[in-house]
Amino acid sequence: MELLNDEYYMKLALQLAEGAAGQTGINPAVGCVLVKNGRIVGMGAHLKRGTPHAEIHALQMAGPEAEGSTAYVTLEPCSHYGKTPPCSDRLIKEKVKRVVVGCTDPNPVVAGTGIERLRQHGLEVTTGVLQEEACRLNEAFNKYIRTQQPFVTLKTASTLDGKIASRSGDSKWITNAESRAYVHTLRHRHQAIMVGIGTVLSDDPLLTTRLDVPALNPTRLIVDSGLRLPLGAKVVRDRSAQTIVLTTERADETKRRQLEQAGVLVWAAGAGPRVDLKRAMTLVGEHEISSVLLEGGGRLNGSMLEQGLIDKLLLFFAPKIIGGKDASGNFEFEGFERMQDAVRLERMTVRQFGEDVCIAGYPNYEKRGGAS
Repeated sequence: MELLNDEYYMKLALQLAEGAAGQTGINPAVGCVLVKNGRIVGMGAHLKRGTPHAEIHALQMAGPEAEGSTAYVTLEPCSHYGKTPPCSDRLIKEKVKRVVVGCTDPNPVVAGTGIERLRQHGLEVTTGVLQEEACRLNEAFNKYIRTQQPFVTLKTASTLDGKIASRSGDSKWITNAESRAYVHTLRHRHQAIMVGIGTVLSDDPLLTTRLDVPALNPTRLIVDSGLRLPLGAKVVRDRSAQTIVLTTERADETKRRQLEQAGVLVWAAGAGPRVDLKRAMTLVGEHEISSVLLEGGGRLNGSMLEQGLIDKLLLFFAPKIIGGKDASGNFEFEGFERMQDAVRLERMTVRQFGEDVCIAGYPNYEKRGGAS
């Protein structure tokens, strides 16, 4: 049996937070557990932006039992007035004795002030308990709150030889049902999903979340420099999620108006012949979209990687080899001249879905050209 210690209760708080991942918009997912005299007296999670934070839910459940308790919170309690009052003040008011924090808040408005406020009022504070897990849970929030840029997760599904389709363009299905179900969970947990116009023209996808339980649909981002998106495409006709087309200032004005009349938002990203992807990501961030799941084809994937716009990669491989010199690959771009210039992945993990394998990692663009 696992020992009852700070990590034990922090794991429960992390589970609560993870259960609400994808629901909180640009806000972080946070969990809180209140423990008193060896009993859990309150639990809570932040469920939606603008609604009470995890600590408030847990305190309301605990009632008078909150006095003298220990609060396990995955993220530093806030100390400022935003859409809700400061959680640190409420913990002080309810006479919580001790607060255990997973990770400090990267928000410059908070940045340790919540912890300091608690200590100034006599509460004992312990920090850094399961810190790595707590920070990873909110990696999108951590980037967005510092840079106002979305956290981009690339997902690809390919054969062992790196092909995302056969030479005829057939891609259904490369990976198994278990892998595909997990990808739909990823869609639920991201605010937006992004593809190129080539994917829309070849597959006419819905780009929605399809699971056995109700789930959230991400905003659809279509990279379309020439506004080739058909008015009859599913992403135009379907209203279960907002569709946004990322195009250029050169886009045809008549087609723009037709798409907007059909309910599609059209954003110009750059004045050149092709979408300025860096400008596009800035626009996405300005519209409070903090996480993007990139499910593009080889060219869009390659362009995003080449420009250093991908924060995390999830590479699904099926135990198949299909070949084909003209078959599309995971990344299609000019490429780097030297092996030491390749983008290196760090913090690698491997997970299996039936016979499929998913390799996850974070690209380190700064180490390009370094020693091997």
